[in-house]
Amino acid sequence: MKRDATHPGGRCVKDLIEEKLFARRRDLFTDLSLVFFDTTSIYFEGEGGDSLGQYGFSKDHRPDRKQMIVGVVLAQDGTPICSELWPGNVSDVTTLLPVIKRLRGRFGIAQVCIVADRGMISAQTIETIETKYPDLKYILGARMRSDHEVRDVALGWPGRYQQVHGPRQKSKDPSPLKVKNVSFIDEQGRKRRYIVCHNEEQAAKDRADREAILAALEDQLKRGDKALVGNKGYRKYLKTARRQFQIDRQKVQDEARFDGKWVLRTNGEQASAADVALRYKDLWMVESIFRSMKSLLETRPIYHRCDETIRGHVFCSFLALVLRKPLQDRLAEQGLVAEWARLLHDLDGLMQMALTIGEKRYHLRSETQGLVGQVFGACRLALPPTIREADE
Repeated sequence: MKRDATHPGGRCVKDLIEEKLFARRRDLFTDLSLVFFDTTSIYFEGEGGDSLGQYGFSKDHRPDRKQMIVGVVLAQDGTPICSELWPGNVSDVTTLLPVIKRLRGRFGIAQVCIVADRGMISAQTIETIETKYPDLKYILGARMRSDHEVRDVALGWPGRYQQVHGPRQKSKDPSPLKVKNVSFIDEQGRKRRYIVCHNEEQAAKDRADREAILAALEDQLKRGDKALVGNKGYRKYLKTARRQFQIDRQKVQDEARFDGKWVLRTNGEQASAADVALRYKDLWMVESIFRSMKSLLETRPIYHRCDETIRGHVFCSFLALVLRKPLQDRLAEQGLVAEWARLLHDLDGLMQMALTIGEKRYHLRSETQGLVGQVFGACRLALPPTIREADE
């Protein structure tokens, strides 16, 4: 999938197809005011093409393999809009601005709020958005521990939380969620808005996990065993005193401040704190897309040797995701909720073969299994007869 060197934007066939699909469906996007963006890494079995395959931070936990970075943008209803590829050594924080530029340039989306996780945020990124794209709204995950404004100001802001979802009564109930709005003017006179989110279930888990680590650490220290000191989860709770390791109680107390919490940064002034938090939680749709790409759609493993074929391989997976969304909607209209692994397995079993008897040729269709009949019915398609003459 070669880039068009004559176009200043380096456009390729993939870009044209995405734009045509978007234009065709645009009337369906009655509210394209919110988009979701996230990235993942996909590792290679070989060298990984001419330039895409590079060593970098692996979200697949395969630092021994070259990889590439894949980014996907979704509309609010979960419809894929576009995909992007970067070499495997590109950091997440450098991917957001090019995507914003492309959304505005390629698709003419001006008034939009982009939702992305904390890996995309940096002071420079925020400054660029607010100076070059002042009409663009964002909801971004903030770094609680390393950003002093978040840690010292937002998390310490007085006031009560607003309950969005109470404690779960049933397993299908949404996770408990409370939010607190934090708005102020910083020392440079700039407006700041953070949303502090709190999940009581997650807080209890974080607390229990920490207590388990401390109990194990205290036991090891009593026995004089320093083997666990190299473990990152243990090391952050240790300090040295008189050449001996001790548990850092101040660090334990500091970590408790973060239990069950996450902080969002936004420049949107109209949306409520609850709406901001709920929109951010919808990022799970992108994570679901990545899981499907890597497993069900068999994007991985990748054995191709040049960038063009790698891009084509990934784009085929993206097109499958584009097709999956309307199929998913039609199945839902019929009250059919199915696991995609099972659905693909059933469809893979649908085959047709040619048979010649004398001078006549026939087409034979295999028997349907599982959900095949319901899928065709939901799509308003008629299955061909089990046997028919080839010239029919």
